Amino acid sequence: MGVDCGAILEGYYSDMAVTHYVGGEPPAQVDDLMKTTLRSLHKGIEKWRPGNRVGDVSAAIQKEVESRGFSVVRALVGHGIGTVMHERGLQIPNYGNAGTGIKIVEGMTAAIEPMVNMGGYDVRELKDGWTYVTADASLSCHFEHTVVATADGPRILTLP
Repeated sequence: MGVDCGAILEGYYSDMAVTHYVGGEPPAQVDDLMKTTLRSLHKGIEKWRPGNRVGDVSAAIQKEVESRGFSVVRALVGHGIGTVMHERGLQIPNYGNAGTGIKIVEGMTAAIEPMVNMGGYDVRELKDGWTYVTADASLSCHFEHTVVATADGPRILTLP
């Protein structure tokens, strides 16, 4: 079960997501999918620092995910966030090449959100205009945090 939510505090948006397994202990492959997705999020967050590029974040996520045999969703991406939920001009794909993309500067804030599939990376949108499912009906996992780049490194804003 995935829960994706946001909040507004003093005019600034935040966005976060978690995935939980419902119904006892998850099977080993599902547990691996969930742990890999969470690890990939933190590997991406670690790259969210001034001087790096968006591609550094993307490549770190993709490397972790694909090293475990899973796929990163390509149709949906992380995003800039601030006084609006989805800031124009800043997208953070969960795949890409290190050293490419927009240069990260101090104060830049993003929602980093790997979406990882057990099967292929394709997804499709349902008729409700909001829900996405995997094209091959495989399981998927999603974790997300809002992060700001500081001189001391990344700071996660959506931790309890």
